[in-house]
Amino acid sequence: MTNATQNGKKVIPIAVVEPDEEMISLYAAHKKIYPRSVKGVFSNWRWIMVWVTQIIFYGLPWLEWGQRQAVLFDLSVRRFYIFGLVLYPQDFIYLTGMLIIAALSLFLFTAVAGRLWCGYACPQTVYTEIFLWIEKQVEGDRAARMRRDEGGLTADKLGRKAGKHFLWIVFSLWTGFTFVGYFVPIKDLGGLLLSMNLAAWEMFWVFFYGFATYGNAGFMREQVCLHMCPYARFQSAMFDKDTLIVTYDTERGEPRGARSKKADLSKLKLGACVDCSLCVQVCPTGIDIRNGLQYQCIGCGACADVCDTVMDKVGYPRGLVKYSTENAMENHWTQKQTLRHVFRPRILVYTSILLAIVLAIFVSLAMRTPFKVDVVRDRGVMARVVDAGKTENVYRLQIMNATEADQRYKISVNGLPNLLITSDVTFKVESTKAITVPVRVQAPFEAATPGSHVIHFEIESLDSPGKLIEKSTFMIPQ
Repeated sequence: MTNATQNGKKVIPIAVVEPDEEMISLYAAHKKIYPRSVKGVFSNWRWIMVWVTQIIFYGLPWLEWGQRQAVLFDLSVRRFYIFGLVLYPQDFIYLTGMLIIAALSLFLFTAVAGRLWCGYACPQTVYTEIFLWIEKQVEGDRAARMRRDEGGLTADKLGRKAGKHFLWIVFSLWTGFTFVGYFVPIKDLGGLLLSMNLAAWEMFWVFFYGFATYGNAGFMREQVCLHMCPYARFQSAMFDKDTLIVTYDTERGEPRGARSKKADLSKLKLGACVDCSLCVQVCPTGIDIRNGLQYQCIGCGACADVCDTVMDKVGYPRGLVKYSTENAMENHWTQKQTLRHVFRPRILVYTSILLAIVLAIFVSLAMRTPFKVDVVRDRGVMARVVDAGKTENVYRLQIMNATEADQRYKISVNGLPNLLITSDVTFKVESTKAITVPVRVQAPFEAATPGSHVIHFEIESLDSPGKLIEKSTFMIPQ
């Protein structure tokens, strides 16, 4: 570099040093969570729900009702069998009612006690618990798993990992097979599977649902709850200060710190929290409940269980972490006062609406006519004058037998003077079948003025109670 001159003087240039660029990531690196095993009241309830839900899920397709599967959603023939009930696509209103009941139940449970569904019965929680149990049986407890993951690749590590994933895959595929068994008769599905004759779509759904179970419960785990499930985001709209949530008693627990079991807290000026961090170690989403309510909390109560265990060991009263409400913590309410405020008007309204809808659906099912009829004028045959000066209209009646026994039906018609059916009036329909029958109806030409007139078809079951009246039109030509 040459030196420049200015006014006869040398000017030495100064090098400008650019500051080092710093890369700032907008995404936090994912840190694997190793939930610690815990025993306690809430853990027991969680495992009870695991057993109940999975016995129902895996066992229900194998139950029989008469000569068929008790619960089967047979899409190929568009029939849904639920024990003694046979539903058709026309019964879609009942599915709508079920969805409304599920939504209102979620609102009710959330308003009462937060994310009860997430913590105890959600499939993601249930299958994660099962996969963690398998992982513990194969790889050991939390400390052993962490040491093994931090160490190098050994034959023992490889064998345990392979064994764990093999059990996960077998369990996931069995789950996928059971899921498809709700839509295809499961015994037939099992026979096709053993003979390697599964259809393409059946095989796709077995592997798809199995893969979803394997991925969600084995790898994604808390990520599903934190980032994929929308419930975590809108739950705050259903919370208020009288909602039961997992709560840390800050007034009692702070300031936290380690101490001897025999230490005098009044001299140490410490709260009841010994800062053992076990509440963080047992949390399936890795949060610290001592930082207050967070959207990541699924309300499983694991931190309350482990904290009660620690309190028992150090000789302090239980309940440093417990189910309570914001108002109860602020006002130091007793358990009785807390529960009295939990059942507030909002809860009573939710409960009343929910019970009314449930009652309406059951009443509707009990009064449901066990057959369906559609009446359509045959557009291929116009109204015509036949012998004896009578006017004839032709109709097509689709009669659907919604029972699982053969039924006979009788058809009659009224609405005009001397209206008469000249075709067969009695028909037999096999169980869960539908037939379409032509019906010829005649009326004297002078029975009414030319034009369109309302008539009613009355269809009565001869083998079971039930009667339907369907409206149609009778045309009298000019």
